[in-house]
Amino acid sequence: MGRIVVGVDGSESSIKALHWAVRQAELTGDTVEAVNSWEYPATSWASMMPGMPEDFDPQAVATVALTETLEEALGAEGAAAVSRVVVIGNPAQSLLERAKGANLLVVGARGYSGFKATLLGSVSLHVTQHAPCPVTVVRD
Repeated sequence: MGRIVVGVDGSESSIKALHWAVRQAELTGDTVEAVNSWEYPATSWASMMPGMPEDFDPQAVATVALTETLEEALGAEGAAAVSRVVVIGNPAQSLLERAKGANLLVVGARGYSGFKATLLGSVSLHVTQHAPCPVTVVRD
């Protein structure tokens, strides 16, 4: 039994990738690991944002968002079968790190970026070029 890593950011394309990864795991007997990563805003953006409350925990917010996305996409039982990893860092780099030792990395073609005219999103393009395992890009 191996592991399939799938990037889940809540976008429609990542949910399609999640469904694809779950179906593939049913065929291969692999486990599915859903990965969500987050980053603090860049310094230039941070200066324009109002102060964050002291008790704000972006890791907890990202964890709740991933859990809710999995449950909405797969139902409670399906979501329970998927392991969850939430990390701080660049999405592409986070996926590449988690993909070490995996049988497959699955990503959507586009997430929440502003480059709608590109054929692949920046994350999917980066991981296809640098992944330590085979990659499947699920297109809309």
